[in-house]
Amino acid sequence: MNDKIKIGVSNKEGQLGFLSTKGGLREGAGRKSIGVTKKVSITLTEEIWEKLEEHCSSRQLSRSEALRHMLENYFSTSHSEG
Repeated sequence: MNDKIKIGVSNKEGQLGFLSTKGGLREGAGRKSIGVTKKVSITLTEEIWEKLEEHCSSRQLSRSEALRHMLENYFSTSHSEG
């Protein structure tokens, strides 16, 4: 396999993209966005961090995925009203 990879700048917001010899940057290519990304910092007890890590590990989830699922579940139930 002799594919070379080049890095190019997309026409969108100056984002870097990878180009192979078999294609280029294409509008709509790549992973689809599932929402808006915002960086947050939270403080939890060591016990809660350990439980979160165990939860993620046993389900093969990233922390972001696990927390997103928990928040979506919380807000999709009656907890979100009031």
